[in-house]
Amino acid sequence: DTLAGGFAAGLKPTGNKDPFALRRNALGLARTVIESGFDLDLLALLTAANKALRASNVQADVAELYDFILDRLRGYYADKGVPASHFNAVAELKPKSLYDFDRRIDAIGTFAQLPEAAALAAANKRIGNILKKADIEIPGMEDPALLGEPAELALAEAVEAAYDDTGHALSQGDYVDVLAHLARLRPQVDAFFDAVMVNADDPKVRANRLALLKRLADRLGSVAAIEHLSA
Repeated sequence: DTLAGGFAAGLKPTGNKDPFALRRNALGLARTVIESGFDLDLLALLTAANKALRASNVQADVAELYDFILDRLRGYYADKGVPASHFNAVAELKPKSLYDFDRRIDAIGTFAQLPEAAALAAANKRIGNILKKADIEIPGMEDPALLGEPAELALAEAVEAAYDDTGHALSQGDYVDVLAHLARLRPQVDAFFDAVMVNADDPKVRANRLALLKRLADRLGSVAAIEHLSA
């Protein structure tokens, strides 16, 4: 309520000026939620606080409020020794719950220690660049009939298995388990990029390969935007 009211009244801190201690208020709110283990929907709470301001004919920007609170956590996690790349990887997904945010931070820290982490992070970054440059409509699912190369067949099989193996853990918030399973994809991912030309001349084959990579990227980025771990 304090944050929503302050922002709606145009009291957002600027530079070193924060006469109403909204930065401290935001950090205190975030730490209380995280350290108490309250799995609360922060966006829903901010929206509710914003609705309470209707009588005064002023409104805060909920997305701006969320980002303001999240930004207070940069220093909080830095003081705990969490690298900025790990924070950015989780922040990009904008989890609704700060407790969930904290669990993802812990999981990405564990994942970063795995020998496969750097290679998969680089691969996901590469996939992201490929998808951004795609000049063709990408199907939601690859067509098995259009998979011809052994390496792409192997990757498709591995991706399907990864979805099966991680679905329950992801729904339960067991992010360490999710990332541990995804780390096992490295051999198939490496083999795919070594042997397969994504931008095939045949547009159907090209779209199909992009669809496969899109599904892979979606699951690799289900816990955090791991490409941030790539140098």
